[in-house]
Amino acid sequence: MRILITNDDGINAPGLKVLEAIAHEIAGPDGEVWTVAPAFEQSGVGHCISYSHPMMIAELAPRRFAAEGSPADCVLAALYDVMSEARPDLVLSGVNRGNNSAENVLYSGTLGAAMEAALQGLPAIALSQYMGAGTEGLDTPFQAARDHGVQVVRALLDRGIWTGDDYRVFYNVNFPPVAAQSVKGTKVVAQGFRRDTKFSCEPSLSPSGRKFLWIKGGPQHRPTAEGTDAAANLDGWISVTPLRADLTAHDLLQDLEARLA
Repeated sequence: MRILITNDDGINAPGLKVLEAIAHEIAGPDGEVWTVAPAFEQSGVGHCISYSHPMMIAELAPRRFAAEGSPADCVLAALYDVMSEARPDLVLSGVNRGNNSAENVLYSGTLGAAMEAALQGLPAIALSQYMGAGTEGLDTPFQAARDHGVQVVRALLDRGIWTGDDYRVFYNVNFPPVAAQSVKGTKVVAQGFRRDTKFSCEPSLSPSGRKFLWIKGGPQHRPTAEGTDAAANLDGWISVTPLRADLTAHDLLQDLEARLA
């Protein structure tokens, strides 16, 4: 198996090393693991692509490349340059430092890479590690992802639903903020929504008196509704959520058509 890995935390991120180990075990001794990851951190860029300017790419080692672009750019760079002679069988993105549950899905570069891979017709899984008090003091805060990642990826490859439609399914996996031995198992859940917490910005003055704005995230340890991702994660479960890039509110189409007729 040929696996492409990428992330949004950057080529030197510790979570990428965890994902590399997961990918090598999945690929097997005769497989290949290719890395094309951002040269610098690209957290929060979503599904952004560098449409208006070119990006530089550098080979750091065999099958290991850094691109000065977004995670989605990295997928495109892999498919149409680095791995153009033979496309990967699977794309893995992560392991993100911090959860990509609930509304974070819409901002995440980790998910943006998986989404682009799905739009390109490839199986894709995004993996993220929830951080919190339960991950502090561990040998690595990625312990749950490190010890359970292979099992989850294999389960999805063997028994997951992989559609071949235009907006094909890709998967969002979040590991809970607990030690590996405290993980309760895996739950298939919907994307949740954290009420009363939103992204915002905070003004700040530089020493020269100029005004800058810092983007701020909201509290991450407020549970979402029962049966959704963040609620499962905060209760010690690995969440698996099938996603599509189609943003149509299908449940409203008929009613809206009747109203506007």
